[in-house]
Formats: sequence, C-alpha cells, structure tokens
Amino acid sequence: MTQKIVPNLWFARNAGEAGEFYSAALPFTSARVAMRYPDELPDFQKGLEGEPVVVDLDVAGFRITMINSDDTYRPTPAISFMLNFDPLLFDGDAEAARAALDASWSALGDGGEVLMPLGEYPFSPYYGWVQDRYGVSWQLMLTDPAGDPRPFVITQLLFSGDAQDKASEATEFYTSLFDDAAFGTVMRYPEASGTAAASSVMFGEFRVGEQWFTFMDSNVTHEFGFTPGVSLEIRCKGQAEVDHFWDALSAVPEAEQCGWLVDRYGVSWQVVPENMGELLAKPGAYQRMLGMKKLVIADF
Repeated sequence: MTQKIVPNLWFARNAGEAGEFYSAALPFTSARVAMRYPDELPDFQKGLEGEPVVVDLDVAGFRITMINSDDTYRPTPAISFMLNFDPLLFDGDAEAARAALDASWSALGDGGEVLMPLGEYPFSPYYGWVQDRYGVSWQLMLTDPAGDPRPFVITQLLFSGDAQDKASEATEFYTSLFDDAAFGTVMRYPEASGTAAASSVMFGEFRVGEQWFTFMDSNVTHEFGFTPGVSLEIRCKGQAEVDHFWDALSAVPEAEQCGWLVDRYGVSWQVVPENMGELLAKPGAYQRMLGMKKLVIADF
C-alpha cells in the first residue's frame, strides 16, 4: 500500500522496547531502528546520544513511526488504530482470525487499560478497545469477509472537547488538500446524543489514495484530546508540496518547530520531505533542522 500519511507515536525513551513489544503482540508485525541520535545534542536531549531516535513499525504493510524522546507528550485515544481481523488474512479461517485477535487483545491489555470490553456490539459481533501500557489505543474487530475490503490497520480520529462536532468540517478540509482523497461511508446521529449534536458524525471514513481513515464525533465527555503524542506525518515530494500542506494546515504559530505544526482542530502534523532520512544524513543537518519551523529542503 502506498502510504502518504505516516502516524508518529511519541515514546519516553522506550521506543526500542515498544518496537519489540508490538512485534510480539500484533500479527504480521516487525520493527527496526531507522535512525539514531547523533553524538552531539542540545541540552534538552542530553543522555540520548547514540540511542534510537526513530523506530519504524511495520504492521501488515502499514507503517507507524515511533519517536524516542522524553516524557513531554503521551498518546491519547483521540487518535487510535483499528485492527481488522479479517478471516481472509488468515486463509479464510474465521477461528484463526478470532484466535489471533484474542492473542493481541491479551498482549495489548497487559499493563494497559480496557476502554470498551471485548464482546458483541451492534456494529460488530466481536470488538474491543484497549489502551496499552505505552498509552497507544487500539480497536480490535473481527471483520466480516463478505463486506467491503479494508486494510488491517485504519487510523481513527475522535473529535471531542474543543473539537466536538467538528469531525465533518475537519475531514472535508483534510480531503480537500489531497488530489486522491475521497469519502466512504458516513453515518450521522439522527438526533442529539449526549455531547454529540444531531447530524454530527456517528461514524465516517475517508481515504487518501489507498490509505483509509475513520472519524467520529464523541457522544460522551472525555478528559483527553489531540496532542503531539500522536502526530500525522505527510511525506512530500518536494518543497512545493511542503509549502502547500504547511501553509494550509498550520494554525498555531507557537507550535511550529522542526516541521511540526498544529491545525485548527488541535491535530498535530509533521510536514517533511519524503527523503528526510537522506537529508538528515548530511553533516550538521540535525542541528540545522532544530532551528527551522517549516522545513526548507535547500537549507539542509
């Protein structure tokens, strides 16, 4: 699958450990250290010299980047990952798919917190939502193989708090930025339900190319919201694309740093060149990047 947007997860000096954990907890999954910290670091990163800075997680061909840093941020359930245990992924064996789901549920729940118990729901015969020991949230679902095909991993956006009832507006904005984006199913609340207004989004989905996302407005009050603990990285083909996405998305000037930004809905993004690893391999490039807001390829 071509993946334009790569979710990034923030870890407190334990991304390497987390990579090993997920490789064992999730099927079709492997991890590798993609980049290490240089030997010379600013004071706020002292002690990380030579440690992994980026660990890449491959989950059934879906890439998640794990950032190894300090404890400034933590993921929240505002952005979670839906795992579709489709029997077709297990040679058509529904029992094998369910067994794999149960094994992942047990592993992810060890030291974590159950947000929705594993069981039968109106929208799924077997589903559960869990926040693991690192704060990352996963929704596990046994999928009907007769339904429309979807990838194993789908990123979900939950709009609540300051972003309550803005799921439709936000996703229309996001899809307008990509030439190959389109909506799938969108279901709305027929009447007000808890914190969700009538006609707000009960469940929706959109895609960017082959990559699927789901989104919804919460109908209960949550104490969490979007944070840089989970950011969405857009990989750009050149400076024109960097400028396009940066200029459209950035809405909080004080949050702009090293290619990071926060949009009008509170979602954190990274807008980076697709050859970022190659650029950072140049002498002194890491230090130069720390002085940038929007990344300028020529300045590397």
